[in-house]
Amino acid sequence: MNTAPPALAPDLVEGLRRLKLAAMRQLAPELLITAKTQRWTPEELLRTLVEAEITARDASNARTRLKTAAFPVTKTLDQFDVAVSSIPPATLDYLASLEWIPAQENLCLVGPAGTGKSHILVALGIAAVEAGHRVRYFTAADLVESLYRGLADNSVGRVIDSLLRNDLIIIDEVGFAPLDDTGAQLLFRLVAAAYERRALGIASHWPFESWGRFLPEHTTAVSLLDRLLHHSQVVVTNGDSYRMREARKRGGNPPIKP
Repeated sequence: MNTAPPALAPDLVEGLRRLKLAAMRQLAPELLITAKTQRWTPEELLRTLVEAEITARDASNARTRLKTAAFPVTKTLDQFDVAVSSIPPATLDYLASLEWIPAQENLCLVGPAGTGKSHILVALGIAAVEAGHRVRYFTAADLVESLYRGLADNSVGRVIDSLLRNDLIIIDEVGFAPLDDTGAQLLFRLVAAAYERRALGIASHWPFESWGRFLPEHTTAVSLLDRLLHHSQVVVTNGDSYRMREARKRGGNPPIKP
């Protein structure tokens, strides 16, 4: 019959609690027994406790970063169907290396709906979180709405500064809805503030020469693209929609094109 290990002395419990060493406090009683039976050196016991605390904190921090990133779904690079993707394997390997994030490069994905842009953005964002980077996901509409709220109470600068604490800012569905003059200027302010300071991940179904369709001012579109593309990995996706292929596999009718 298994018996619970003896509890730590109250003063040790209180000291570990004050130092916020939760994993060490939880594991110490059992590890002390293991250390005695296996005749660990004091250094071995201390190393095991410290490694357990570090592992627990890393996992807790990763969970916090993942929650803060606000991804709409969970997508991974392993789930991405490379065989049917138009993205060259070498390009995908570079993106998966995440080297472009500390280099403050941007990633611009452009292509028709259903060709994997959002999947790649979310999957790279999750990989970045797991690698220790701070990430924030938005759709373009949600981002502009957040900036509009800052405009209402004169806190746009603080909102942008807060966003720039992230290593990677993801803006999905750019151009899904047209922007008014104010919305376009707010988006430009963020892109300009992030220029050569933070990495941006952008996805749009519009080719760059058509961005004037949802950005009301030609000069705003030119200035925004100038900063966005200067240090950028541009990936053009094409092919059939993943969602249409999945519908055909299930035997359903594919979506009707407008």
